[in-house]
Amino acid sequence: MTFPGALRMSRNHFFASPCSLLSGLHLAMLFFSTVTRACPKSCLCTERNGLVVVQCASRNLEDIPTDLPHDTVSLLLSSNHITKIPSQAFKELPRLQELDLSRNAIETLDAGAFQGISESLRVLDLSHNRLRELPKEAFARLHAKIGLANNPWHCECTLQEVLRELRLDPETVNEVSCHTSVQEEYSGKPVIQVLDSGINFCNFHHKTTDVAMFVTMFGWFTMVIAYVIYYVRHNQEDARRHLEYLKSLPSSSQISKDFDTISTVL
Repeated sequence: MTFPGALRMSRNHFFASPCSLLSGLHLAMLFFSTVTRACPKSCLCTERNGLVVVQCASRNLEDIPTDLPHDTVSLLLSSNHITKIPSQAFKELPRLQELDLSRNAIETLDAGAFQGISESLRVLDLSHNRLRELPKEAFARLHAKIGLANNPWHCECTLQEVLRELRLDPETVNEVSCHTSVQEEYSGKPVIQVLDSGINFCNFHHKTTDVAMFVTMFGWFTMVIAYVIYYVRHNQEDARRHLEYLKSLPSSSQISKDFDTISTVL
């Protein structure tokens, strides 16, 4: 039997040093068991120049594997059924440089989704998913080239601010389009094209907020005026009834005349 590297030994060495052979067998078994244990069952792990590449594409995965090799530099998870990237999903992969999450069903990215790999990551592919919005915190200190094409983006202020800070893949940047928008006339158009034309979704957001506040204040003002009018009219009606009651009472002069008449008769 032949072993790689330091485990290789001649037949003479085998007979001369049985303890060495047993030690070598133990190391070999430990080496192979470690590789097998470190790689998820649903994935294929290969080594290139001392760097581990984990191939998990098209494996019907619904979640990100948790038992990935610690020294993984490339993680390929495309064409699965992943719907969410939870916080610190890759925190155990400090050397990760390439992350392919394309062609999944991702709808949500937690704020800490890429925490722990923001400094090492060089390529991130999120294209062909179901993302409508992006949290600012998820991409803090991230310097990777990012692919965001073919997602149903909702173009509004937050998305605009996030995209301004990202290093988008220049080959697919024109495929990042507004599926919906706070301004309907921009639906279906590339986001970068819209932003480069001078459109500012944040200004539109502020204007919309101002209009909403104005409408709310006008509604309250109308209610106050209506109450005041009701109150005045109600008081006027009470005053009118009170006045009519006073008029219906006999006057003091009429009472005096009646008293004089009675006195005369007596």
